[in-house]
Amino acid sequence: MVNGDTIFTVVGDVQILNLVSECITDNNGTASTLQYSATPTIGTTTTISGTSSSLASIAAGCVITLAGDAFTTAPVVSTSGVALSQTARGIYVPSGVITIVIGTGSTTGTWRHYLRYFPLEDGAYVY
Repeated sequence: MVNGDTIFTVVGDVQILNLVSECITDNNGTASTLQYSATPTIGTTTTISGTSSSLASIAAGCVITLAGDAFTTAPVVSTSGVALSQTARGIYVPSGVITIVIGTGSTTGTWRHYLRYFPLEDGAYVY
């Protein structure tokens, strides 16, 4: 993962219910961190999570889940591959993109991102 990568494009208004990142291939020892961010087409970029703990040497199968009641709550890093995944209130996101903020340095592992959402208007979707 590289700082500023777009992981989803949002068309119309949606409410995020779950956001999960899964490590597919091992990371190296770089002490990278992850934070999620939303950039609306009209409005201001807002981080929608705090910063995760270090992803250094994370093995394939690790998952990171968006959790909490505030935009400052850090995503949960689970090295077991099993994790609670919830946003207590959901997160309203208008049309735009969802990106990642990677601190310290890019990750060398390969990651897959999953999003469960509810469309708030007819025709709203995420890709």
